[in-house]
Amino acid sequence: MTTAGRPVREALIDAAADLLVQRGYRAVRMRDVAAAAGVSRQTVYNEFGDKWGLAQAVVLRDHERYLDGIDHVLSGHDDLYSAVEAAVLFTLELSADDPLKKTVLTGTDGEELLPLLTTRAQPVLFAAKERLVEHALRQWPELDRETFTEIADTAVRLAMSHIVLPAEPPERVARMIARTVTRYLGTPEKPLVL
Repeated sequence: MTTAGRPVREALIDAAADLLVQRGYRAVRMRDVAAAAGVSRQTVYNEFGDKWGLAQAVVLRDHERYLDGIDHVLSGHDDLYSAVEAAVLFTLELSADDPLKKTVLTGTDGEELLPLLTTRAQPVLFAAKERLVEHALRQWPELDRETFTEIADTAVRLAMSHIVLPAEPPERVARMIARTVTRYLGTPEKPLVL
């Protein structure tokens, strides 16, 4: 089933993302999402179960697109330090400018959606860690999988904490996380520049 040349699921996620940014979580109704996508309200329920399932799908789709960008950023660097630094900087800058993340973190009814990036963020964290590990091991096959998986989990959680509660300039955070990763792995790092 498609709507306006797109799969129904994608049309519904697009409509929900727009409405979440415009209105906030509480004001979005399943019937509004259905109307915006040109389908019945029952179609939305069949596809996502409930409004929380729809919101989670919006965040996960947004996250997949972000991970595609991370793959591209990592591929542009030969050394691990520069790759991690660039990936963290990309993450922090993209998150700061992303209307959906702004809605989740600071917008109207943001507290309703905040668990998708904090206490109920397992799908987001797991997907990020897995993509990073697989990409890094393809690009740097000499890395030990178990050790890199441990530090990737830590790096993802550190970056996520700086998205939720930024305390330092993104460039400084990117360098800090890159140093943490390379020191943990015992790989070369760039000189400390503050």
